[in-house]
Amino acid sequence: MKSLDGAATVVDHGGSLGRARALFPHAPQPFVDLSTGINPHSYPFFDLPATALSRLPEAARVRELAEVAASVYGAPSAANVVATPGTQILLPRVASLASPGKALVLGPTYAEHHRAAAIAGHAVTEVDVFEVLAGADLAIIVNPNNPDGRIIERKKLLDLAGKLRAKGGLLVVDEAFMDVGPHAESLAGDVEQGGIVVLRSFGKFFGLAGLRLGFALADALTVEQLEAQFGPWAVAGPALEYGIRALADSGWRAEMRCRLAEDAARLDALFGRFGVSVAGGTTLFRYIGLADAAGLFSALGERGILLRHFSGRPHVLRAGLPGPDEEWQRLESALADWAQQRDDNTKEVKQ
Repeated sequence: MKSLDGAATVVDHGGSLGRARALFPHAPQPFVDLSTGINPHSYPFFDLPATALSRLPEAARVRELAEVAASVYGAPSAANVVATPGTQILLPRVASLASPGKALVLGPTYAEHHRAAAIAGHAVTEVDVFEVLAGADLAIIVNPNNPDGRIIERKKLLDLAGKLRAKGGLLVVDEAFMDVGPHAESLAGDVEQGGIVVLRSFGKFFGLAGLRLGFALADALTVEQLEAQFGPWAVAGPALEYGIRALADSGWRAEMRCRLAEDAARLDALFGRFGVSVAGGTTLFRYIGLADAAGLFSALGERGILLRHFSGRPHVLRAGLPGPDEEWQRLESALADWAQQRDDNTKEVKQ
């Protein structure tokens, strides 16, 4: 177990090219940034109506976004959806829905959940056994999990939610990567039971992280509480327009899920050619356990390929998907150089 006594400072989450340049000042640029789980094949850009920028967002467009999000994610109705400028801003607000008490986070997972619960006044502990979560006032699960792709079955989640609800507790399930996960395990359709908040990210699957759009799914009363905290015009006009169009584009979503699955299999095969086994993940990121994870991270970084390395887990790496063919070629070349150096070092040791 890992206990957090307070709201720690923000840690690195990948995706920072400024940090990459500081770590690898002599690396060839541009970097191939594989340190995030953001889709490299973004939803197509389109011309926005001028009013998306020149006028305040209309309440009717916000309702339309909530309706399409409810339909796509499987929430009971638009009344169970609140749209926000990204899910990150939701974390401490959702944690605050439970009175300060004992918060348990199923880890290892996305670090911001610890910090957000601490900001909300909870005593936060990271646990690695699902059953322990029943003792929490606030239980937090990322499903599919980041970074290893672990899946918790819906049946187990509903049983946990019932135990927490019986004592006034709250279950938060972060489904940021459920767009590429097993939809049958989502709790989106169960939120009206109460005591459950589901978080859904827009930018990761649609490759538009800079747009800052996310959703909380909950019972109607909880949605009203969250909406009151954000007030009017919480979501910017351009984000509304992209959210409505992209979520409603079922053809693009289906094709992209297939494309990402093919890319993930291709990435697994590429790593495997050089003796690096992929242990899990989702089709937006791959999870690697490697004794010399730090060495591979540094070797690729020096060649302008940025992976996600975890300071608290030195033998773990996460790799996002390359985009254009040039990025795949650079990754293959960098892995070949690293593997050759590794093999040369092994021969020297044996001699």
